[in-house]
Amino acid sequence: MARAIRHRGPDDEGYWLDVEAQIALGHRRLSIIDVSANGHQPMASLDGRFIVAFNGEIYNFEEVRRELDAAGAVPLWRGHSDTEVMLGAFSAWGIESALKRFTGMFAIAVWDRRQRTLTLARDRIGEKPLYYGWCKNSFFFASELDALRRWPQWEPEIDRDAVSLLMRHNYIPAPYSIYRRVFKLMPGSMMTVTLADARRGPGPNPRRPLPLVSYWSLRDAIQSSRNEPFVGSEREAIDRLEYLLRASIQRQMVADVPLGAFLSGGIDSSTVVALMQAQSTAPIRTFTIGFDEAGYNEAEHARAVARHLGTQHTELYVTPAEAMAVIPDLPTIYDEPFADSSQIPTYLVSRLAREHVTVSLSGDAGDELFGGYTRYFVGRDIWRRVGRLSPGLRAFAARALRVISPEQWEKMFSQLAALLPRTARHRNVGDKLHKLADVMDATSSEDFYRKLVSHWKSPESLVLQSREPCTALDLSQDWPDLDEFTERMMFLDSISYLPDDILVKVDRAAMAVGLESRVPLLDHEIVEFAWQLPLSLKLRDGEGKWLLRQVLYRYVPQKLMERPKMGFGVPIDSWLRGPMREWAETLLDEKRLRDEGWFDAKSVRSAWADHLGGHRNLQYHLWDVLMFQAWLERFHVARIDEQRNGKSIVASAAASA
Repeated sequence: MARAIRHRGPDDEGYWLDVEAQIALGHRRLSIIDVSANGHQPMASLDGRFIVAFNGEIYNFEEVRRELDAAGAVPLWRGHSDTEVMLGAFSAWGIESALKRFTGMFAIAVWDRRQRTLTLARDRIGEKPLYYGWCKNSFFFASELDALRRWPQWEPEIDRDAVSLLMRHNYIPAPYSIYRRVFKLMPGSMMTVTLADARRGPGPNPRRPLPLVSYWSLRDAIQSSRNEPFVGSEREAIDRLEYLLRASIQRQMVADVPLGAFLSGGIDSSTVVALMQAQSTAPIRTFTIGFDEAGYNEAEHARAVARHLGTQHTELYVTPAEAMAVIPDLPTIYDEPFADSSQIPTYLVSRLAREHVTVSLSGDAGDELFGGYTRYFVGRDIWRRVGRLSPGLRAFAARALRVISPEQWEKMFSQLAALLPRTARHRNVGDKLHKLADVMDATSSEDFYRKLVSHWKSPESLVLQSREPCTALDLSQDWPDLDEFTERMMFLDSISYLPDDILVKVDRAAMAVGLESRVPLLDHEIVEFAWQLPLSLKLRDGEGKWLLRQVLYRYVPQKLMERPKMGFGVPIDSWLRGPMREWAETLLDEKRLRDEGWFDAKSVRSAWADHLGGHRNLQYHLWDVLMFQAWLERFHVARIDEQRNGKSIVASAAASA
């Protein structure tokens, strides 16, 4: 199980078991802090009570260590790893209290030899993955699903309902996984498991198999922040954010191995790199991937920022052939069906960085915290106009827009284009009008948001014999009290799209090449401060991230950043009609779809025909299906040759990178 995730920890491996207690832990190590044998895992606490297998970093471990020293809680330190400090904190304060003191990203498994209980815990936002589940009378868990597939009694059962979620979101939201009886631990939570729990199985309600303890939640953080809002001036807000960012970045620059940063040239990554360079006596290593396709290349912007800041910059221009060569490996890299096509450049820039460094900081989460996505102001404005209309009138308008096909709309507007100014000429007008129709008949602002972020609008009709389960987007009783629609969108993105898409994309891509990625903007003090701020300090003059920009402009001239927001993607739409067509056609073959029995073949083939004919740009819909099909072929049709060495003598097992 541990060796299945060797890529996450190529430097060392370790095992610990207690036959009598029927517990085993396995660990793969990527050595970052205290690369000596003193950092080896699984690691026991000084008193022998706790055994831990831990993936991630505790960034404030030196502060925690000083607190423990002041209390005389740990009489002897064997090394200087954050793992040892973590164990000292567990012994001194208990697991839950210690977790509340930690600043970091982590997935933790800790066995309490006195209580004979296993505790699983995950960081506040969900940077590090942690799967768990049951197989017969065994409870197992791991950083990736491939470790669970190595369990001798593994009996995979693909969850059709999870496939339905994948078609809507392009990812499978927590707590679900692609398999029944296997789950993702929710961010900011911990779970305690006894041997009886392991033998009992998931019970009658497999969707909520064991109780969770939430040691931190974004909902509670927002409510607390709203009770104590920021009341200073704009200048004071800029100063405060700069201070928090510098402190977070300084903590995350601690490593006993080479360190660098991803640099796209956008607001978020440029801010992180600027503050890294401001606190370093040597040039920071920065990395960028470039493409020759117009509209997809940020390398020239990143180069300009790097030149201004004086970083040691490395860029690599990738051909379409080189980018597409990654596609056959995506099912293995992402381990679970995952269909955000920016996974390709994310993997490529991670691979580039790993040639030079072992740790890389990124600028992810700036959009969710400071209002960077276009939907935060465009979506709000559309709903303000549409929401005033009666439901009946909205539904009528939506039907009217759909009467004319996207292709016909396109022809009509192309004839008018010559009469319009260049700024009023838009591509894919027909697609955009049909997308508008999809959201116009929303019954509420929440339904509007759900439709706005959905790919397949009715996945239950696409995925045969499926029923789409509830997710965090449906549980409005768990949301904070936010009057402003834009803030509700930012919150929902932060508990769904951010942990289940953005952070998954970065973690799997980086860990596939043995690179540790760190996200300074997700320091919980920054998250909490962002929610203390009024929306006017985030969105201003039709542009997002106002406050973050002001911090950046203290280090980088504004003129270097004045350009439209550009996504980190690849031209999947044209590739599917060109060089990837044969590969896609094989996976979308009508007979194959019917024989496998997962999708309504007619719906898939209709979408494929519309895309190939240029009638609609359905790249996202098709990529969802293709990534599932490729994953299915890799793990359940072609099947890997899994090694099953001997019979297990334990009823509980664990593997953690």
